[in-house]
Amino acid sequence: MNEWEKPVVVVSKCLGFDACRFNGDVIADKFIEKLAQLVTFIPVCPEVEIGLGTPRKPIRLVKEGRGFKLIQPETGADLTDKMAAFSDVFLAGLQNVDGFILKNRSPSCAINDAKLMAGVDKPHTVRKQGGIFGDKVKERFSHLAVEDEGRLKNFSIREHFLTKLFTIARFRHLKEQHNYNDLLMFHTKNKYLFMAYDQLKLKELGRIVANHERRGSKELFALYGEKLYDILAEPTAFTAYINVLYHVMGYFSSYLSDGEKKYFIGLIEQYRHHTVPLSSPMGVLQSWVIRFNNAYLASQTIFNPYPEELIEITDSGKGRNFA
Repeated sequence: MNEWEKPVVVVSKCLGFDACRFNGDVIADKFIEKLAQLVTFIPVCPEVEIGLGTPRKPIRLVKEGRGFKLIQPETGADLTDKMAAFSDVFLAGLQNVDGFILKNRSPSCAINDAKLMAGVDKPHTVRKQGGIFGDKVKERFSHLAVEDEGRLKNFSIREHFLTKLFTIARFRHLKEQHNYNDLLMFHTKNKYLFMAYDQLKLKELGRIVANHERRGSKELFALYGEKLYDILAEPTAFTAYINVLYHVMGYFSSYLSDGEKKYFIGLIEQYRHHTVPLSSPMGVLQSWVIRFNNAYLASQTIFNPYPEELIEITDSGKGRNFA
């Protein structure tokens, strides 16, 4: 059984931690409730932190020239500089953080879907964008696992977020020790997971960890970390898993009957055509790992990149795919 490093996640405080929404509400979120058992949360409400009460008059992002302001229309208060200053100080003070879950559509916390209004007295939307705090998070921590709670209702987005979050947390703990053998083991166990993300970048990671240049541990971990963040930057392509499935099947092909091979290849083709989920061929591979007692493959994180307690098949219905 895996021993999971506990990721550190900054979360919008209104998402189940405090009744700090502008109307005094708190938002229950089942995913965050489940995640709370396996991560260390740092809750924050930027609006409360800059002195706005609860409940409070709504605030809005308002277009001004080529830029925008954070305005409280009913009072006319301009909160732009205060929110920016708080965000800079708070984020600069964070240490050992692995991810963020922020409130969507919020003029402070949104990542990309806050409404920018045409003016204080012009309620139509010019475009959607990040809130001030959300933008600051992206500027400083875009290499980490950063999402809003709305997007995390999407199956594929949630899978990528959790994979990235727990992988980054593992690496952060290794980096604190700067032990080369631990780095080598980390790379070895993640081989097929990284292959599913980007085979060329996997090779680059392999060259770094081979360390033919005899770099010191600090430089080595820094270089590996940069490429690790790069390989996990975007969700894996749907077809990349097909390559991995065939690679892993190769370990067992000489032991399998023609019927077993035909059945498994058929599953891969069904996955290719979106008629079965990835878990179908993956489940067959895992059964072969157990049947043939392959310790190397049993240690591969592609089979369980994050705790199984967080596996959830529900989906918002927006943009779902089987990858």
